[in-house]
Amino acid sequence: MEPIRNSPSVVQQIVSEQNDKNRTDNRSPTQPQEFSDSARFFILKTPTTFSAVSPFLIEKAITSSIGPVKTIRKMRSGDLFLEVASAKQSSALRTLRKMAHLDVTIVPHNTLNYSRGVISAADLLNVSTEEIKENMVDQKVCEVRRITIRRDGQVLNTKHLILTFSTPELPQSVKAAYLYCPVRPYIPNPLRCFQCQKFGHSKTVCRGQPTCSRCAEVGHDSADCKAKERCVNCRGDHSSFSRSCPTWILEKEITAVKIKNKLSYPEARRVVSSRTPVSGKSYASATSKTYVSTAIQVDASTSPKSAQSDSVKPKTIAVDTRTSVSTPPTVKKTRKARIKESGVHAHKKKRSNLSKKPHDMGDDVMEIHASQSDESLMDDLSPRPSSSGSLRGARAKP
Repeated sequence: MEPIRNSPSVVQQIVSEQNDKNRTDNRSPTQPQEFSDSARFFILKTPTTFSAVSPFLIEKAITSSIGPVKTIRKMRSGDLFLEVASAKQSSALRTLRKMAHLDVTIVPHNTLNYSRGVISAADLLNVSTEEIKENMVDQKVCEVRRITIRRDGQVLNTKHLILTFSTPELPQSVKAAYLYCPVRPYIPNPLRCFQCQKFGHSKTVCRGQPTCSRCAEVGHDSADCKAKERCVNCRGDHSSFSRSCPTWILEKEITAVKIKNKLSYPEARRVVSSRTPVSGKSYASATSKTYVSTAIQVDASTSPKSAQSDSVKPKTIAVDTRTSVSTPPTVKKTRKARIKESGVHAHKKKRSNLSKKPHDMGDDVMEIHASQSDESLMDDLSPRPSSSGSLRGARAKP
């Protein structure tokens, strides 16, 4: 096998390292069924069935044997799924052979107790995977697989390695001799059934009919098919194994969320579905807010009456597309109102002047002037004889 060094398209082809038409890279790591201190997930099996025994009795038997566990769940196969809380409980399961009058077998879960990551090291390009595994066992590496690509009919090795660790937690880095290699999560391609061509299960558990991966028709294989391409999943004009299929892209994102956030497949699907915009609606339109303005603008040229009352009606000035400001109406004062207002001012001025008259005037005169109307005040402005003369005449009169 010819090695390839620093090819610019290697990183882009990591995702497509295997042809979906022939195989899938979502296969589970084939590990020996042995206990390890880091194992946390187990399968509890029995030759008969757990349905014949009370669930309360089974739970009490597990608790009395190893203590309270994190999770007990019945699987579709009828077996029980256990998640222990500590390494001590994991060791105690090794000696468990009988429970609630049932013979039981405990095996580690085939995938949940393992994690897979990718490292890239050009110095390991010519080193065999067996040698790498042998020298990294102390770092809980139990399997090493090299990523290969196909070019011009030849299979080429790359510097990228998939490491399987016998621990649920993926380490941040590993050491290969004197090389420091950061570990990034390995995101496998979506699992597609080679029988019905749909995602989420394999051919071994498929209940569907054999379907052509090229034309999506039932009853023949894709090897001899020359019909027009049609996808089983999205009904698009491409094959069912196309990487441009919207369903394949969605399943890839679900797989990434599942691995990075350590979620189950249904939980990851709900997360992706909640943040995926509705088809035919953009993100901007989905998040925009609608603003409604209640201001009305009237065109004077189209309404003759509006021109006559334009000075009385409020005018609306549009500031922007969201707000508007209304100016108060301008009311012209009539001539009568101006005269009346000037009379009131004169009345006030006259009253202030009267308060400054000599002290020889009586209080009764002040009261008369204070109760007079505006017209009598106008007469008060005419010249009068002196107050002393008028008083003498008043005394002289019999």
